[in-house]
Amino acid sequence: MRYRLQVPPAVPQGSTGILLGRGIASSLEFMDYREYQPGDDLRRVDWNALARSDKLTVKLYRDEIHPHVDLILDGSRSMTLAGSAKRPATLALAAALIEAAGNAGYRHTVWLIDRQCRQIPRGAEPPDVWEGIDFSAPVNPGAVLARYTPAWRTRGIRIFLSDLLWLGEPLETLYRLADRAAAVHVVQVLARADIEPPQRGNLRLVDSETGSVRDIFLDAAAQKRYRDKFTRHQQHWHRACRQVGATLTNVTAETFWERQRLDAFLAANILQVC
Repeated sequence: MRYRLQVPPAVPQGSTGILLGRGIASSLEFMDYREYQPGDDLRRVDWNALARSDKLTVKLYRDEIHPHVDLILDGSRSMTLAGSAKRPATLALAAALIEAAGNAGYRHTVWLIDRQCRQIPRGAEPPDVWEGIDFSAPVNPGAVLARYTPAWRTRGIRIFLSDLLWLGEPLETLYRLADRAAAVHVVQVLARADIEPPQRGNLRLVDSETGSVRDIFLDAAAQKRYRDKFTRHQQHWHRACRQVGATLTNVTAETFWERQRLDAFLAANILQVC
């Protein structure tokens, strides 16, 4: 089945294939004049109008939405959880979403969050030639983006693939993802082991960020505490995404890897069948 990325609902498509938004910005389609305000770009001043009226006015244009997708991958160690399908499912999802973007006429760039947020080699090309994707960084992705937010394409679509399993305020990350974007799609990829704690018994836990080790005994009370905290964490991310206008799609890695279907993205109006 072939899929195509949906154009954001608030972004009507122009007759020439350029995607035009509803705001005022810098596309070539003239809209109106207004009085000059301190800080306005002098290149937009209408000097002919100044000569006629002795008033500084600036030209306003329709906001231009460039057909571009920035795909951001969480490169932290938790994305390659041992014994799970998390890593291959994330890569397969990334490839499928980029193919769907191409079917809709979008160009793309792929980014990896490790020590910083960087473009991967050949990340503007088809998925089968991408290089340098390694889910092994001992980092908190939210903290990395707080220190280093790259120059993503203005008014493009941003897709973030992550398990979202780190400490920190989701809004801080989401505001950076949503800044000057046409749309933001957050895709949470979880292993079954992330969702459901293991059977009771002695466990050794290794922190994927710091490498610290902790031995615990998992009993019914500990299982319940985990489920309760996990539920609160999920609810926190869902509320934050609604607050910034982002979509949040949850994917279980093993289920996707077995079925290779994108039904959740169709239901969320992120994709449509070609």
